[in-house]
Amino acid sequence: MEKVVNSYETLFIVNPTIAEDDIKATVDKFTALIAENGTVGEIDEWGKRRLAYPINDIPEGYYVLVNFTSESAFPAELERRYNIDENIMRGIVIRLETKKAKA
Repeated sequence: MEKVVNSYETLFIVNPTIAEDDIKATVDKFTALIAENGTVGEIDEWGKRRLAYPINDIPEGYYVLVNFTSESAFPAELERRYNIDENIMRGIVIRLETKKAKA
């Protein structure tokens, strides 16, 4: 049976109150996890930005956006790991729609 590979985009917010080395280590940890389970397209570190509303009384977060392709089961595992890691404030994975050419 052929494995289904989809394109995804994930955005995760790292707690900025931890040490800068820990922020970098957390970003590297999750980008490496994505690379192990798929193909990383583009990594865009937006840096520290103000949140729309405070999360746990923290008004800012360190944003990272990653485009990748992987099998359909991996995004659920990635979101599970976002919820486990205490340095991740929020994380979301979105499947990107591919436009099909008209015949």
